Amino acid sequence: MKPRIAIPIPTSADLAYNRQNWQAYADSVASAGSEPVEFALDLSARQARELAATCQAILLPGSPADVNPDTYGQPRDEATAPLDQPREDLDRLLIEEAYASSRPLLCICFGVQILNVFQGGTLVQDLAVMPVNHSAGRSVQIAHTACIAPSSLLASMVDPAEAPLTDGFRHLPINSSHHQAVGIPGFGLHISARCPQDGVIEAIEAGWPPQAEQNHFVLGVQWHPERSTSSSATSRAIFNRLTHEATIWRPSAVPAV
Repeated sequence: MKPRIAIPIPTSADLAYNRQNWQAYADSVASAGSEPVEFALDLSARQARELAATCQAILLPGSPADVNPDTYGQPRDEATAPLDQPREDLDRLLIEEAYASSRPLLCICFGVQILNVFQGGTLVQDLAVMPVNHSAGRSVQIAHTACIAPSSLLASMVDPAEAPLTDGFRHLPINSSHHQAVGIPGFGLHISARCPQDGVIEAIEAGWPPQAEQNHFVLGVQWHPERSTSSSATSRAIFNRLTHEATIWRPSAVPAV
């Protein structure tokens, strides 16, 4: 049987965005050999937990919303987009489920931001355009590179032919569609990639190396690998790895905040 991957609908407010974007995540998961499972944002907590119990991994996608800054103790910046409470509530429930049972967890863009806040971290509410335009958008295939820490979980998925080695770090070309980013990493989360031009955090992770006592697959990337699976071996490897982790998953509690 194919492993089932839980994927929330991206937003409760923009149906056109949902139609265009949810399918890209679903297609990437399906191409890697898993079954995407849609999570509507109007599910009750009980319904969401019951559906999550049928899944072997969780993918938290991007969103045009921003995480409520009240949840990480900051006043709201005027550039911060309106929050999407149903999406936040469902993501928090799914992160709880992931940590309660050590389900593999892949978080993308908004997903990595809410993961970081859930774990007690903070966000940068608005990024300056210079020297890198992190809000480049889907029309720009390569916005900049991500400098990836050696021996990290993420580094184990990077195709060396795609990411040249410079001073011991792989430099992976990535797209970019965000104006916020991880500030202070949350409990148990480690920085595994930064933008080399301005130091913006591009990936965080936990549960690595494999010999760790609690080996829980948790990876969050700030870019959109679902948009580049046709051109990027690393993007395909990220979804292939999620499928692999879902296939071998067995319940095991992992401590959270």
